[in-house]
Amino acid sequence: MAAHSAVTAGAKGRLIAVIGDEDTCTGFLLGGIGEVNAKRQKNFLVVHKDTSVSEIEKAFEQFINRADIAILLINQNIAEEIRHVIDAYEKAIPAVLEIPSKEQPYDPSKDSILRRAKGLFSAEDFK
Repeated sequence: MAAHSAVTAGAKGRLIAVIGDEDTCTGFLLGGIGEVNAKRQKNFLVVHKDTSVSEIEKAFEQFINRADIAILLINQNIAEEIRHVIDAYEKAIPAVLEIPSKEQPYDPSKDSILRRAKGLFSAEDFK
């Protein structure tokens, strides 16, 4: 009921976007994150074997520049294909989070955002 009141009162939420393989996107879409806005823009990109790197870069750029996106989830193996773009990204919102895929486990040493965050803090900060 409270959520319904917030929507009718004009409060605007933000979305999660996903760039991932078919299984990852399907899982999140079944979880309810799918959205097609008034401009017919989706908040997800299903990456297939024949998806070009330029298509992935274009989707990444579109998602990080949309005001309605708060979090961008990307399979780490796909992030590796556009690592130079992700490394250059410095904004806090939308937050870019690398996630594992069904076929590829998560490797923290490859995660640009995690490496950057670790560089901001020393071991002393956590004592």
